[in-house]
Order: sequence, then C-alpha cells, then structure tokens
Amino acid sequence: MEKMGECSEFRGWEELIPDALGLIFRNLSLQEILTVVPRVCKAWRRAVSGPYCWQEIDIEEWSQRCKPEHLDRMLQMLITRSCNSFRRLCVSGLPNDSIFSFIADHAVSLQTLELPRSEISDSIVEHVAPKLSNITFLDVSYCKKIGARALEAFGKHCKSLVGLRRRMHPLEVADKVCQDDEAQAIARTMPKLRHLEMAYHLLTTSGVLEILSRCKDLEYLDVRGCWDVKLDDKILKERHSSLKVLGPHIVDCYEKSFWDDDDTPSYSDSSLYSWDFMEDGIDVYEGESDDDNVWDDEQGLEGLEVRFYGGGLNFEFAGFDWPPSP
Repeated sequence: MEKMGECSEFRGWEELIPDALGLIFRNLSLQEILTVVPRVCKAWRRAVSGPYCWQEIDIEEWSQRCKPEHLDRMLQMLITRSCNSFRRLCVSGLPNDSIFSFIADHAVSLQTLELPRSEISDSIVEHVAPKLSNITFLDVSYCKKIGARALEAFGKHCKSLVGLRRRMHPLEVADKVCQDDEAQAIARTMPKLRHLEMAYHLLTTSGVLEILSRCKDLEYLDVRGCWDVKLDDKILKERHSSLKVLGPHIVDCYEKSFWDDDDTPSYSDSSLYSWDFMEDGIDVYEGESDDDNVWDDEQGLEGLEVRFYGGGLNFEFAGFDWPPSP
C-alpha cells in the first residue's frame, strides 16, 4: 500500500488533461508556447494547438515589430486555435479593416479587446460592432481613423462596456479643432462606464461635464493633456466623491491602471524564430500517424518569422506612447 501511495504522488505531465496544461502554459512566454512546448511530447503539442492556451491572446509587443502580413496570419492562426473561445485579445497596429472583421466574426466569447494604433475605420466598426456585444473593456487608443461614429457604434452594441481607453498623441490631434463629439458619443451610449481614459483629446469642459452627468458610475477619469478642460475640485468632491481624476495637468501619480494585468506575459529573450519545423513538413515525432497531425492550421505559414524582443525601451515607438500610461 505504501508503494502504491508513493507512485500516485508522481504522475507524468503527459497525463494532465488539456485544460490543466493550458492553465500552466499560460505562464510561459509566447515564443515558448509556439516553438518549445510543441516539441516536448504529443500531449503538449495537442494542448497548444487547441483552445486551451488561447483563452487570452496577448501579442501586443510582438505585433509592434512584425510585418502586417505576418500579423494577419498570426491572428488567424491563434484565433482559429481558440475555437472562438478567446476572452481577451491584445494586439497593436491592425493593418486594415479586413482583419478586424475576421476578429469580430469569431468574437462570441470576447470580453476584453485592446487594439491600440490600429488602422480601422468608422465604417467597419459600425458594420461589425453588433458582433462585439459581450465586450466589457475596450482600448482604441491612437486609432486615428476612427471618431465619434465608431465610439457611438461601440456604445450602442456593447451594452456591458465598463472600461474605455481612448488616448491620443498630441501630434495626431494637432490639426483638429475640437473632439467634443467623441465625448458626446460616449455620454449618450456608454452609461455604465467606470473607467475612462481620454488623454490628449481636444475636449472642452462642457464635453467632460456631459460625460460626468450621464456616466454616473464613473470611478476613474484620465484627461491629461486636455488643456481646455477646467474642473472645479470642490464641485467634483461634492457631486462625484468617488471619482478619481487624472489631469489635465501632467502629474503621473497613478503609475498603474487598475485594469492592467500583472499576469501579462513578458518577452524577456531577444531571439529570432523561423518556423522551419513546419516549413519542412517533417514530423518531429517518429511513427506519428496522420490522425495525430495537429498542425493543420499552420498551412500557408511558410516563411513566417516570429520575432521576440527584450523588455527594454522600444525605440521604434519611443515618443509615440508619451506620456506614460497611468
């Protein structure tokens, strides 16, 4: 009996169910999940090829450096692997409307959508917003092609939206006169907001007050760099006692937003991975049957290179994200 007890304490990792493996692999970096884990054993290979590892898809750092065509193919592969079960998507710089439409077509479980710097338009947002009805947090910062029309579409169809991040860069709004139309769209259609970031928008006091009058659950408001906004501290304390306001002056007293996730994977290794093991068509497992082939979704990925960079300053985008996130 003692020997049986000892044996039961040491179970092979390959015996873990895919759901458990998925939870474990989420703590690994993206390059490890895509290039190292699949080579360990068949069970691990199947786990990373299924939906278990892709409930949250965070490729923001990688997407800032990759080519647009590689970004499209990576998103298509990971979303397909998720079997429409991904709940969070974080990616920077969507290159066109078509890939955004693809995301929306598979977003039945999506709750958190972060698309900073994306080249999406008002018209595509109006078209696909009904498919994004489960979203609770949205980041469309630095998306310079969208405006009040897109925000209104998001608000009308995303009834559960409680967080909106819509920062801009000062240089991108230099040619605009006023962006109160965006504030009005938010006030009209997003009454449940608790967290709102509008840094460096050309807003007026009137526009912000309209948001405050309609978004009564608001707990956090970022209006840094909105120089025409003048808020009376006394009135804010009397009427919105639970509201934290950052700005309009640049004082980074909140270094971390409560929406930020400590569990976001970090990319610590600087390396270049070419997917030769897929390009060659060579199975790394001898004797594996065709039925065990789990790489069907990589067809057409020949030549795709996955670049990973260190966690230091991203000089290509230095200044673009200024000021730092709260």
